[in-house]
Amino acid sequence: MMACGSRSRSNEMVDEFEKLVIRMNPPRVSVDNDSDMTATLVKVDSANKYGTLLEVVQVLTDLKLTIKRAYISSDGEWFMDVFHVVDQDGNKLYDGQVIDRIEQSLGAGSLSFRAAPERAVGVEAEAEEAQTTIELVGTDRPGLLSEVFAVLTDLRCNIVASEVWTHGARVAALVRVTDADAGGAVEDAARLDTVKRLLRHVLRGGSRDRNAARAAVPARAAEHAQRRLHQMMHADRRRAVGEQSEDGGEEDGRGAARGGSGRAVVEVEDCAERGYTLVNVRCRDRAKLLFDTVCTLTDMQYVVFHGTVIAEGSEAYQEYYIRHLGHSAGVSGEDRDRLRRALEDAIERRYTEGLRLELCCEDRVGLLSDVTRIFREHGLSVTHAEVETRGARAANVFYVVDASGEPVQGQAVEAVRAEIGEHILSVRAEHDASGGGGGDPRSPTGAGGGRRSLGNMIRSRSEKFLYNLGLIRSCS
Repeated sequence: MMACGSRSRSNEMVDEFEKLVIRMNPPRVSVDNDSDMTATLVKVDSANKYGTLLEVVQVLTDLKLTIKRAYISSDGEWFMDVFHVVDQDGNKLYDGQVIDRIEQSLGAGSLSFRAAPERAVGVEAEAEEAQTTIELVGTDRPGLLSEVFAVLTDLRCNIVASEVWTHGARVAALVRVTDADAGGAVEDAARLDTVKRLLRHVLRGGSRDRNAARAAVPARAAEHAQRRLHQMMHADRRRAVGEQSEDGGEEDGRGAARGGSGRAVVEVEDCAERGYTLVNVRCRDRAKLLFDTVCTLTDMQYVVFHGTVIAEGSEAYQEYYIRHLGHSAGVSGEDRDRLRRALEDAIERRYTEGLRLELCCEDRVGLLSDVTRIFREHGLSVTHAEVETRGARAANVFYVVDASGEPVQGQAVEAVRAEIGEHILSVRAEHDASGGGGGDPRSPTGAGGGRRSLGNMIRSRSEKFLYNLGLIRSCS
């Protein structure tokens, strides 16, 4: 008991020391629109702590900025990063409010770099306490979302926000609900037990495995919905395969990356002479890719000491020199394989598959149950959903395929729109970040045909400058 108490006090002292260091060395943030012709440079210098990189990337991602390049260095006690960012239209940042948000969220006035958490499931901050969050994990199948929303509607739960991901025949969802009759959060314990029991039954489907489905009401909602969804799907996969049975040949549920591209290429290698583990990622570029990889590394307790990110064409390249918090002497081959699979899953589960449908109309109790029932009746299966309530209006996005996982036929879409309302349900064609090019990502090669790391692909003046400073290092 004495040893445990001493260790606890020691951890508290370390935490207080880190806070003191940060107070003495407040973050310095600059937004530079002059150094690059095509992107705005966001430069962040601060005392370093575990999780700093994720917090910075999270802020930029939550502001809906696209990170085209990034240079990361956090050796020692100092964190120095440069991000080349553009807005959603691919332009430099000229909006003064956006620039102010960056400086306020990452600068000296922020609390340990932490901006206000993303309400990624479309929830106003002041309303969040008056809602109940439900976490769902189960086996995916056509019509599942319709059944889930129907159960909630029957139990007089009004769905105000939700985010749903599917990957590898599994589904994970965060659903925020209120009491449809009294308003506010659902607080009756017996009622919540009924909600969870019925939802587990729906999620389990025909499986007899009691662990195949999970429905939970956490005491406190996750600060960041998308990070929580990554954690839920990662934990679900680990439960499914089991830590002891995972091997390099395990491929269940992890087919080709969505959106018509090949699998992500992730290489994790030992770089013992420098005391690092080297991670190389090559895949089709998409929104929030950097957040997904950094989130996975952080949640698996890896620290990025150096990194280079290039995402200016149809493909994205990422290189990280990392160490595990608990393994200063390096990680085992099994740990490297586990990290590789986790990064592949994190990248692939966010490729949205199917036709994008947008629903915008007055919100009402049972709206989502009715809409997803119509989808099911016309053979449409939801692969990804983002549900928001903005004031009195619903603003929802669904990605749909047919019951066999194939592209939806035009006749089915028009029939659904006719029944729901053509003026409130629209089809949105999305720009393909891959530029229409399919196939597997290609490993960058040198003149001799061998693989080379991103550190050796440096071409621009800014990259050469950082390389000469030692902020970008190669293990090759």
